[in-house]
Amino acid sequence: MAATRKAHTIWNGDLFTGSGRTTLDTSGLGTYDVTWKARAEQAEGKTSPEELIGAAHSACFSMAFTNMLKEDGHVADTIETRAEVDFVPGQGITEIRLTVNATIPGIAEEDFQRIAEEAKKGCPVSQALASVPSITLAATLNG
Repeated sequence: MAATRKAHTIWNGDLFTGSGRTTLDTSGLGTYDVTWKARAEQAEGKTSPEELIGAAHSACFSMAFTNMLKEDGHVADTIETRAEVDFVPGQGITEIRLTVNATIPGIAEEDFQRIAEEAKKGCPVSQALASVPSITLAATLNG
């Protein structure tokens, strides 16, 4: 059974001087201002589709990684995932860099790296973003 999540954006004006407000409808967690300037230049307190994609990707990767670790017999103390999403006007999203730092007792470095790469490939958001030219992962296992 599919779980449907909803959000909406209301935009006023043209692309370059207009603005919008994106609302997270399903969770009701908030409404966020969006502008072209926040997307292509400086955020100045507003968000962009790429920032929202970064949030979704970092959360999805962390969830996939946690599940795959458990399937391999490991439980993480902590997993911190960052997603940096590059947007180039006229080209679109050109690169996503995932960086994960994790503390996982008893895991070997090679198993950690293998599972992290599998999580990157298996994460549904990674799969949805498959047209992005470059999605990289830097994974660090803490002490």
